[in-house]
Amino acid sequence: MMDVRRWIVAALLLPLAAVLYAQPVSFAELARHAQYEDVKISPDGQYLAATAVVKGQTVLALIHLSDMKGTLVRPREENDVTDFWWASSTRVLYSVGIRIGGYDAPLATGELFAVSADGNGADTLYGFRRAGMSTGSHIQHATAEYGTAQFIATIPNDPNHVLVAISSWSGDGNELSLPTAYRMDVRNGNKNRLIVAPLRGAQFVADHQGRIRFAVGWDNDGNTKVYLHPLDGDGWQLLPEESKNRSIPIGFDRDDTAVYFTCPAPGAFGICRWDPANRSQTVVWSDPTVEPDSLLQGLADDSILGVGFMDGRTGTALFDSQSTDAQVLLTLMKQFPGESVRFVSGTRDGSQSVVLVEADVNPGTFLLYDAKTRKLTPLLARMSWINPEHMAFKQPFDFDARDGMKLHGYLSFPPGQENAKHLPMVVLVHGGPFGIRDRWEYDTLVQPLAVRGYVVLQVNYRGSGGYGYDYEHAGWRQWGGRMQDDVTDATRWAVAHGIADPQRLCIYGASYGGYAALEGAVKEPDLYKCAIGYVGVYDLPLMYHRGDIPQSSYGEEYLKRQLGDDMTVLARHSPINQLDALKAHVMLVVGGKDERVPPIQGLGLHQALANRHIAHEWLFKANEMHGFYDEAHIAELYTQLVQFLGANIGPGVTQ
Repeated sequence: MMDVRRWIVAALLLPLAAVLYAQPVSFAELARHAQYEDVKISPDGQYLAATAVVKGQTVLALIHLSDMKGTLVRPREENDVTDFWWASSTRVLYSVGIRIGGYDAPLATGELFAVSADGNGADTLYGFRRAGMSTGSHIQHATAEYGTAQFIATIPNDPNHVLVAISSWSGDGNELSLPTAYRMDVRNGNKNRLIVAPLRGAQFVADHQGRIRFAVGWDNDGNTKVYLHPLDGDGWQLLPEESKNRSIPIGFDRDDTAVYFTCPAPGAFGICRWDPANRSQTVVWSDPTVEPDSLLQGLADDSILGVGFMDGRTGTALFDSQSTDAQVLLTLMKQFPGESVRFVSGTRDGSQSVVLVEADVNPGTFLLYDAKTRKLTPLLARMSWINPEHMAFKQPFDFDARDGMKLHGYLSFPPGQENAKHLPMVVLVHGGPFGIRDRWEYDTLVQPLAVRGYVVLQVNYRGSGGYGYDYEHAGWRQWGGRMQDDVTDATRWAVAHGIADPQRLCIYGASYGGYAALEGAVKEPDLYKCAIGYVGVYDLPLMYHRGDIPQSSYGEEYLKRQLGDDMTVLARHSPINQLDALKAHVMLVVGGKDERVPPIQGLGLHQALANRHIAHEWLFKANEMHGFYDEAHIAELYTQLVQFLGANIGPGVTQ
């Protein structure tokens, strides 16, 4: 194999002399959107499809591999492409979303679109905007359909049809019907009904022959439900043991003789092979700390070679290390030591595969592996202007919370200061809060702070995802309680180990993290010198009345179950009601069109601080939503953040 590291150095890194004398990377460069996000190769290896960001819009790029020339498919009304799938070697399906800000993924419209690999033959297959579209020879009477369509799987030897799940909207648009699986024609959207799911919000799992075999979902109380649809029977059969154990099917092996299930057990997490014939499980991978991230794809598009997980850094467990696919992956991993290497797409025969190489300092590079020649060819870089040698590394750490619970987090030191002590530190709290976690990856919130000389601490407090149901459940109804104590304990851990200067601590976060930043400032008034709330929640009872979460019965149940429904307790844990304890300097960042956390949350705290004559920094952008998206606004945010930090905990430490 050729040494593609030399290419990556040439493409992504500056000459050594520039590295030694360069100034920190500019905020304008750090604020730029990734040029490419995901890449998938066509089943016959002739084309690539990729999500690309062009002038702030995520579009679908279709590229002919022979000359790397192609075309762009732009969604209407400045929507963003959210996902895409090769239905055949000549037809691509894609979904779109409405942007709700830079912090959360776009909100899916529920529509499904198709386009030919050469950029022609674009059609709306399903959705509320289908009526009145330009119809071709295949569609004579297209009509609008109000619901949500989700791609399930392709159908072998049938390039004209795929499996999709459709949930119709209720009259108010906030509730969905039971999902129904259909066989859909990718040329015109015509569909034949196959089976109805046994519960709302269920996801179907199909085998490689295009047969629906499982439905998986959660009831309003958060309980897992797993249903089997036998090949030789009718109707759904609840699998009570798998439901009780929160074990869910995630994919079939290539010959459909077995199903891979998650199989959590006391003291461990695992992946099991489930035999449909006798309904028995065999553990093929387990770990005492973390859940599996995903099954690892092999060289071909429907092959599985192992499990990916994140125990601190990216981990790989191979089912058969002697297999051809595993040997190729191991060889590639040796070429990129210290980085994550994955097959992310492959042709049907496995002759060509797209490889993604990424790390905490590398946003990601896509390469093409040719199985016949055993060569790698560079394809696309997500952010070619980012120099990994200028970025901050993430170091995993573990510690015990005050009640003995083992917690996990990351430290990002300023480049060149990995062994420094008593640094000014920013505690960066992730949003969610439930089911979300900080990861060992390139982080657009971390890097602007670390490259300006601040050590950044992130902690996966209880409630975070990736460590099992019990870990996540331990955070339910703990806004301002034990979840907040975990952040405090992580901060004190860094001080006790000499990493952070106790007189130079600031806490910062977005969404739930914005709540935790201000709650940390009032709950621990002598710990933090400053607090930065970015599109945060500051009045908990208000979450039941404003924003998009309480607009559905599922959202209401989510709030009752995981936030809590005792308004007295919620008010007591709301930063807006605890300002008597505030000593830290405050900065608030708000988007005027935020629907997830409406601007009234930030405006209310802004007014409450003003009423108390408490000076604070205020950054309000009327046209931004849940997190800034405009690159100029993001660069302005980074600039003001660092200025605010400098004024309150001093300038960052540079090399």
